Amino acid sequence: MSDAERLTVGVVFTAILFLAPAFLFHTAPEFPGSLTGGILGIAAAVLMVLLLVYPLAKYVSWLRNGIGRVVPLRALLSFHVYAGVAGGFLAIVHTGHRYESPLGIALIVCVLVVVVTGFVGRYYMPKVTVEIQDHQKKLATLRTVYDRTAALATSAASTVDHADIQVLPLVHAMADLEYAIGSQRAIKVAFGRWIVAHVVASIAMYVLLGLHIMAEIYYGLRWLQ
Repeated sequence: MSDAERLTVGVVFTAILFLAPAFLFHTAPEFPGSLTGGILGIAAAVLMVLLLVYPLAKYVSWLRNGIGRVVPLRALLSFHVYAGVAGGFLAIVHTGHRYESPLGIALIVCVLVVVVTGFVGRYYMPKVTVEIQDHQKKLATLRTVYDRTAALATSAASTVDHADIQVLPLVHAMADLEYAIGSQRAIKVAFGRWIVAHVVASIAMYVLLGLHIMAEIYYGLRWLQ
């Protein structure tokens, strides 16, 4: 992932976190039904639907083979990330902070869960994996040095005390690394549950989005009559 992607997504993600509870200070009841609000809502819905392109291309082989010839999977992942945060941002702006409909509230909650879990999965899980690998390499190096030092100590009994002094820092360093690796693995397992939440929330979001669109069409037709 590029620094530009991380910065852009981080800024929009932060804006979403600030906008979500802004209903405590501001509401615009007429905005969702206005022309601007409607356009923002349609744009958010389109982006949310386009989010399906990446998982379909990743897990459906014939789509992956077809789309992969035109657009790399990595580029689709970047688009997935951008579309997710942009769609979430537009969805919250579209509401005008008028959280009255249970359907609308449930949809916004699902959108927020999808955005947050997606952000964690994209930027924190890879970071934890890299840190675990780095610590494992360092631990392997320290173990090699420890084994050599221990071998020297056993081959020269007169230098045992001196060897003990050299070994102790290695033992402490290895213990610290092992503890860090264990903690990071626990975090990785917890993040894995976030991915499950991401998938479940995504499914719920699409169901609620479909219901929301049908409700808007229904009430729009009634208003025209």
